[in-house]
Amino acid sequence: MDLDAYLARIGLAAAPAADLDGLAAVQRAHRFAIPFENLDIPLGRGIAIDPDTVFDKLVTRRRGGYCFEQNRLFGDALGALGFTRRPLLARVWLGASEVPARTHTFDLVTLDGREWIADAGFGGSFTPPMPLEEGAELATADGARHRLRRDPAHGWMLERHGHSALADGRGADDDGWLPQYSFTPDPVFDIDLALSNHWTSSAPGTRFTTLHIVSLALPDGLVALTGRRFTRHLTTGSEARDIDRAADYRAVLAETFGIALSEAEVAALGLFD
Repeated sequence: MDLDAYLARIGLAAAPAADLDGLAAVQRAHRFAIPFENLDIPLGRGIAIDPDTVFDKLVTRRRGGYCFEQNRLFGDALGALGFTRRPLLARVWLGASEVPARTHTFDLVTLDGREWIADAGFGGSFTPPMPLEEGAELATADGARHRLRRDPAHGWMLERHGHSALADGRGADDDGWLPQYSFTPDPVFDIDLALSNHWTSSAPGTRFTTLHIVSLALPDGLVALTGRRFTRHLTTGSEARDIDRAADYRAVLAETFGIALSEAEVAALGLFD
């Protein structure tokens, strides 16, 4: 990959060392620079996750993407930087009423014999790298807390505690620790990612085939568009409003998320008369 172009895209002036500080720096910069979005699905384009297509979309054309795109790019970058990493698949439990499918991917990174989970592609607030250890817990500047525990049925469970707006609106506020996603360390191959990505991007009635989602993690919160609803949740307060005009929606995409869509593309989303 063109590592220099990737580092420029996420705002890092130089390649960090392949250590824990470097991992945290890349993940943090990636999450604050590249928006999470699924707009190619309602535009009828589908989601391709081969390295060249993902790089062109997220870096060259400065679009965003969802987890299978984000963590493909992030994982490729980690490999180019000298990290030992491999993908995992997870079941997202936020808002689930039954056992969910494996619709999320992230990376397992090994540093000096210790394993860490690193996720640059979850459509909520920033979660830092976490050691894959029972009871590991971290807090972030947005007021959320994150912890890992073993789950007897599903291997590992990442839990979060914080305002529901930081988890893209799924879950209840002040409801204690909520399961975010579960996973096992079993090997994941390209065909597994391709299958999960295909289902996630095409199955009728799912979150990504029924909603128009855009979000960007901030150092102290999250800004998001779900359909025509704009929300911003910070430690200092929250705001929410509906966008009534296609021109305003297009402007918010460009000014808040750095996503440039044409008038025709915004019209094709079907959000406005």
